[in-house]
Amino acid sequence: MANNPSTALLSRRLIFVVGKGGVGRSVTAGALALLAARGGARTILAESGGRGELSQRFGVAVGSGEAEIAPGLFAIQIETARALDEYLGEHLPLRMLADIVGATRLIGYLAAATPGLREMLNVGKLWELAQPDRRVPGASPYDVVVVDAPASGHALALLTAPRAFARTAGAGPIARQGSRIDEFLHDATSTAVVAVARAEDSAISELLELRTRLERDAELRLDLVVVNALSGPPLNDQDAQALRDALAGPSLLAEARAAIELLLSEDRLSRLELAQVARLRNALGDVAIAQLRRTEGDELRVGELETLATELEGAL
Repeated sequence: MANNPSTALLSRRLIFVVGKGGVGRSVTAGALALLAARGGARTILAESGGRGELSQRFGVAVGSGEAEIAPGLFAIQIETARALDEYLGEHLPLRMLADIVGATRLIGYLAAATPGLREMLNVGKLWELAQPDRRVPGASPYDVVVVDAPASGHALALLTAPRAFARTAGAGPIARQGSRIDEFLHDATSTAVVAVARAEDSAISELLELRTRLERDAELRLDLVVVNALSGPPLNDQDAQALRDALAGPSLLAEARAAIELLLSEDRLSRLELAQVARLRNALGDVAIAQLRRTEGDELRVGELETLATELEGAL
């Protein structure tokens, strides 16, 4: 197991799962979290981005508290107001102001005056969850925090916020906290970034652009790319040619013709997808790539995640 890529990945305390909407990012994050919990790590799956999908997908109430959704697996929805409330607990003057105007209104005022504040508060909470000595009174530590991050551009803002705040503040508690979080994000033994995409031209192009921006703007590299929802393997060349020859026959029944056309259409799709995977592999160099053939359903339950987690482990 020592050389297993999944073991190396899940040894990190904080794992960000990024990618554009609709590519199976949430499913991949859930599978990674379940895989970590199944290996004995106390794990939490954190949704950042305000989508509020965890309760619907897992069939349990998930909010800003830490809810257990499977043995050893917890879930939380990162809420900016709650993150601010925890932060203000350590800064009494702002705590008094929040008591007067309310935390939600205070966020609006502060965010208007401080671009990137929401991202800083949210990533600060994610960092807190990943600390062996947590700041929340009575809270138990986690071995692994898997983040279902917001869509690509917002995820990048999340990852760059601590450094930006540290540089802007210059000194004081905000600068110190920003520096600590940024150092943790850039520690390759503590934090990993996983990107998810489908084997489609536009999705692969966006992933490669995200990788460039991660390296340039955040000085972070991808640890793993998951190519999700692949079709089945293509036909071998001889079988494909035999089907094309049969399709050209003059006396082919309509039902048989429709079946052959469907097989050839799926074969073309599989070959296009493999070409996109090859393109990705050439561009990424030594970045690990996992290929999954399952697609995201409307309802996600822990039992379905068990199967996907097994497939993901086998793909690594």
